[in-house]
Amino acid sequence: MHMVCIGGFMPIARVSLDDYSNKILNIVKAKYDLTDKSEAINKFLHMYGKEEFHENDDLDASDNYVKKVLEIEKNHIKQNGFKKMNKSEFDELFK
Repeated sequence: MHMVCIGGFMPIARVSLDDYSNKILNIVKAKYDLTDKSEAINKFLHMYGKEEFHENDDLDASDNYVKKVLEIEKNHIKQNGFKKMNKSEFDELFK
């Protein structure tokens, strides 16, 4: 998939579809009298996207990430005090 986002406009995506996905999009397009496959993709995602993504998922992921970073920082200070670390030591924290 290739995506381009220009300024404040919606992203433009060029996607490769297998035969099955293409048929499904054509059915959605015909069923809802849409003008193109872009509208069919948007319609399909609005209809079924909530099953895959819950509004709190993004917030939970951010909270968990912050907690992980704070725990890493706490462990580092406990082990090393406030000494500076080099780039490879820093990278090693996130493996």
